[in-house]
Amino acid sequence: MKSTSIIISIIASIGLIITSLVLANAYKYKYKVGHTISVTGNAKQDFEADIVKWSATFIQKSMSLSDASKSLKSDREMVRQFLIEKGIKDNEILFSAINISKDFSYQTDANGNSYGIFTGYNLSQNVKIESSELDKVDNASREISDLISKGIELTSNEPSYYYSKLEDLKLSLIGEASLNAKARAANIAKEAGISLGALQKADLGVFQITGQNDNEEYSYGGVFNTTSRFKTANITIKAEYGL
Repeated sequence: MKSTSIIISIIASIGLIITSLVLANAYKYKYKVGHTISVTGNAKQDFEADIVKWSATFIQKSMSLSDASKSLKSDREMVRQFLIEKGIKDNEILFSAINISKDFSYQTDANGNSYGIFTGYNLSQNVKIESSELDKVDNASREISDLISKGIELTSNEPSYYYSKLEDLKLSLIGEASLNAKARAANIAKEAGISLGALQKADLGVFQITGQNDNEEYSYGGVFNTTSRFKTANITIKAEYGL
């Protein structure tokens, strides 16, 4: 009986020690969690695109496929010459394959049956430009009406603007946003009369690119503006520091 009592006492003591350790760790965890500060750091930078992409489509229509093809070829050379005169390099001008389709005029006979009458061949071709000389491409896109006045049936798209050093810009802004988050956390800690501890957690926000001075709203998945030559990049970082 005496031995049994001793064993029970030992087991109870071990259980008490384990319980104490668990409670101590739980308190330490609660203390740790309760003594942190969460802030959001921000960084933004204005920049100018250094690559422009622009495209246009010109078409010809004829009852004869051969005639339409010859006319389209003539238009293509006029388009090329126009772009070269505007200072665009020949190796920056890319013409796509020719798209050919047939046109029909649909009518209905006296019995209500619909039938199609062949009205000609439609031939279209796309011209694309990618260049680092933004001013020249911008000028060409604005003066494309000169070709239309010469009888070329042409549809022009708006230029799109890109930045070749985007990854470098991202890394730079991430560093700035991190410093901004730490500065904000340090300021809050100082005002509260406590010391700022180590970084506990950091989450990178969505990279946003908007046009400068444009009223664009940020989106959950990120905004990537290509219509503005002058842009603003913005990024946020959510950071948590110990105290």
